Amino acid sequence: MFLLTTAAASPFALSRWADFFANFGEFAKGFLYTLGMSFCALLLAFVLGVIFGAMSSSKSKILKAIARVYVEVFQNTPLLVQFVFVYYGLAIMTNGLIMISTFFTAVLCVGLYHGAYIAEVIRSGIEAVPKGQTEAALSQGFTYSQTMSLIILPQAVRTILPPLTNQVVNLIKNTSTVAIISGADIMFTAKAWAYETTNYVPAFAGAALLYFIMCFPLATWARHKEEENKKSYSL
Repeated sequence: MFLLTTAAASPFALSRWADFFANFGEFAKGFLYTLGMSFCALLLAFVLGVIFGAMSSSKSKILKAIARVYVEVFQNTPLLVQFVFVYYGLAIMTNGLIMISTFFTAVLCVGLYHGAYIAEVIRSGIEAVPKGQTEAALSQGFTYSQTMSLIILPQAVRTILPPLTNQVVNLIKNTSTVAIISGADIMFTAKAWAYETTNYVPAFAGAALLYFIMCFPLATWARHKEEENKKSYSL
């Protein structure tokens, strides 16, 4: 009897894992919520990254300064603090006039945060293209925005892709921060279910596996593209 009780109490007991698979529907909903949140945040981050990356590579000191402020502010403040400020701080400062849902708070905070990192990736990619390309385009009557979108960025794509993909992986993992404001993502689902059932090992191991399923293919592809770039540059 004592051995049976001890086995059942073990965090690795098969009964706990059976309970996890029986309630896997909750984790599947969290998985879809995280996917949707990641996709929307990535769109925002990519748009901001392209805009501020191009601004930081322009000749205008004002545009460079604006881009620098954006990058420094979001790279040097914790994402968790940004979540708390947007979700709780704005509501307190406006006496409840501005209240953002957990989903859109996550999209906004993660998008702004990773937009700063993507801006730096874009900037480094642009600077890797010979300056003569920009000068030649401008001398032919192209505007700066046309030069960036039609000539420079297409050439910078090969350099940008591997670090950009790594940022996508980091973005997906950082969406787990939404659990602090009770978002319905994988991490919050795992935490809530674990507290309710005390099945901590299956809950968080299952959450880790779901994040791995999303991130591993992207990380593998990024390494593959990086190796291709190294070989092409070595020729």
